[in-house]
Amino acid sequence: MRHVYLCPLRWSDMDAFGHINNVVYLRYLEEARIDFMFRLARQADSGAFTGGSVVARHEIDYLKPMVHRHEPVTIETWVARLGGASVTVAYEIRDAETVYARAATVVVPYRLEDSRPRRLTAEEREFLSKYQDDGVGGLAEGSTAA
Repeated sequence: MRHVYLCPLRWSDMDAFGHINNVVYLRYLEEARIDFMFRLARQADSGAFTGGSVVARHEIDYLKPMVHRHEPVTIETWVARLGGASVTVAYEIRDAETVYARAATVVVPYRLEDSRPRRLTAEEREFLSKYQDDGVGGLAEGSTAA
């Protein structure tokens, strides 16, 4: 199963060349990831990631330039890899006609009180496992992030 987030595009997201700046894609991914791992997890009463998490790695394949428009872009998010102390979240930024980017983020659960990584809890694993996907339509072939 995949989580779907509708992300608005802001006029200020464009660069001097008239397309969405590559750095802004990271913000879009962050918005989708926060909606998935925090809002959705809390709605499910899972208690997942209430102790904190950090991003260990990002990888983005930019496929087509995206320009500003009033309609939001769709970001599909799923779990590409579920490890003992990390999760790889994969994304596809798209609309009905075009895939603009594919990406992955490695997220590490983190114990904020003593500034250390930790293992995934049983609650986190249970929540995340519902969103595991085979990655078809995920990162480009040959990518190392998935």
